[in-house]
Amino acid sequence: MPAGSVRFQSLATSADVAAATAERILAAAEHAVAERGRFLLVLAGGRTPIMAYTMLVGKPAQWDCWSIFFGDERCLPPDHPERNSVAARQAFLDQVPIPPANIYPMPAEQGPVAAALSYQRTLSGSATGKAAAVPRLPFDLVLLGMGEDGHTASLFPGHPVPDGPLVIPVLDAPKPPPKRVSLTPKALCAARAMLVLVTGADKADALRAWRAGADLPVGRVAALGAALVLVDRAAEGAAPP
Repeated sequence: MPAGSVRFQSLATSADVAAATAERILAAAEHAVAERGRFLLVLAGGRTPIMAYTMLVGKPAQWDCWSIFFGDERCLPPDHPERNSVAARQAFLDQVPIPPANIYPMPAEQGPVAAALSYQRTLSGSATGKAAAVPRLPFDLVLLGMGEDGHTASLFPGHPVPDGPLVIPVLDAPKPPPKRVSLTPKALCAARAMLVLVTGADKADALRAWRAGADLPVGRVAALGAALVLVDRAAEGAAPP
């Protein structure tokens, strides 16, 4: 899909992309808290997002006003190191004073169908208990990455996404583990801002195809969300200076 209203910003290295991401997260948080008293952030998995999260640690912020959500999750045990929630917790969430009640991991250990239904209730405001206090959409900022095949979150090429749900089970992902949970474009694009991080030479082919108009999940979501895409020189097929 053509980039449409998507903007691309080229930076030298993945560390530069991570630093720019951290700066934009903090700026979005400051603005959201000043305007609405809360900051709703959707985290992505992957090396560069994790690097950005570590750069947030120790920064001044109104952490008690932050609420954390996840774009997708692998159906693995709660403490499995390959879960996005575990990586984010180790790099970031355990190091800053965001109230635990404001952190909403996907309960992917329940299996994809049950977890998707549970997180759908959380996002729609129909849950009880802790999740009942979650503000409704839109999110303030959504972070996304891109896979070598052009997938984003756990939305993969050739996998249809139903129009209605905010969250879907993924039963047959083409990369392990096959069972996952993912926000849909409907949920991801219900956001005031979206950042897509694309780094590394292994993303060059997919990035080239996206910019040439290929119909990739990342392109569809980014266009709907009027995203800013932060790209390093390696992903653009160029060696760092």
